[in-house]
Amino acid sequence: MPLTLEIVTPEARVYSDTIDTVVIPTTEGEVGILPGHIPLLTQVEHGELRVTKNGQTLWLAVGGGFVEVAEDRVHVLAEHAITEEKIDEHAVEAALKRAEQELRDAKHIDPQQYEHLQSLVRYSGTQLAIKRRRR
Repeated sequence: MPLTLEIVTPEARVYSDTIDTVVIPTTEGEVGILPGHIPLLTQVEHGELRVTKNGQTLWLAVGGGFVEVAEDRVHVLAEHAITEEKIDEHAVEAALKRAEQELRDAKHIDPQQYEHLQSLVRYSGTQLAIKRRRR
């Protein structure tokens, strides 16, 4: 019995398919979801989400949000999510450098802006790790 996985951000549906398994980064650590998993609602952490289907693994970078598991449906509502093939390594490197520079230059930064910049750095780092994994 396969799982149905849907990953949605405020901008778009990033992924929707039937799968075999998914491993999701959460605030409590990685959670592996198999068919028949108990109901679950938890917070998604910035990190690598792994989807397995027909013996193939697909990597996605996710950042923030929530995951709900009910019956054999997994819904990920993420602040950010992108599949490996859509990651533009050069654009991510540039964004990472800008965010790191803003953090270094900030003397009296608003705490929310500081957290936003840190979030961008973590998400960018995750994207680069996924993209560079196959080298």
